[in-house]
Amino acid sequence: MPALTTPHVDVHRAGDRLKTRIPWLDSKHSFSFGHHYDPDNTHHGLLLVNNDDIVQPGQGFDTHPHKDMEIVTWVLRGSLVHQDSIGHSGVIYPGLAQRMSAGTGILHSEKNDSWRVQGDEHEEPVHFVQMWVVPDEPGITPGYEQLEIDAELLAGGLVPVASGMPQHRDNAAIRIKNKYASLHAARLQPGKAVRIPEAPFVHVFVAQGTAEMEGVGTLYEGDAVRLSASGGQQITSETGAEILVWEMHARLGG
Repeated sequence: MPALTTPHVDVHRAGDRLKTRIPWLDSKHSFSFGHHYDPDNTHHGLLLVNNDDIVQPGQGFDTHPHKDMEIVTWVLRGSLVHQDSIGHSGVIYPGLAQRMSAGTGILHSEKNDSWRVQGDEHEEPVHFVQMWVVPDEPGITPGYEQLEIDAELLAGGLVPVASGMPQHRDNAAIRIKNKYASLHAARLQPGKAVRIPEAPFVHVFVAQGTAEMEGVGTLYEGDAVRLSASGGQQITSETGAEILVWEMHARLGG
């Protein structure tokens, strides 16, 4: 990959995202997705999808296929039931890191109906962010991993959530099959700062709340910042916020 020598910071506001709205789903897409296609907005670095979804209770995505993709799901509020064709079934909730490697092919469903597993029907929507990155190579064996990391997030720092990078081998919550990418999360405590990693490509997404980013200014819920040949900026929040940060040392196409 050619070296990037000119730092670039590109702010994408929440209201400018592509949108899919049907009775049971409110989905906002940071990049081209489904029938929404913008040739100038297909990815950043290795990140192809950053969907911000709200699903009504009792509803969700019926069984559908994926192939050759690393899919990370991060729940912000409520709970999401995952079932797949390789035998995994469980409830994803805030503070639980989850990754599905589609590999040679996998079928799965995601629904807001945790009472089918746990009882006690609820009326709460589920709000989650789903992110897709390409794997290092196609045709790997499909896989699934999840891990509770709520305790680590309580400290307020930037926590590795999912990574394939060698330096995170001993401290990333879950592994993804891409050695150039890592997802970090932080629940910003009022008045305390975290520093964004430096990398050829960084994607900062404000999942909840409002934050201040050095050199950028105020970021509101749903805003994203795409950095190239940059990083190292501090982010703070006066009232608390949750951010998701992709650190990427390669891009699509080499």
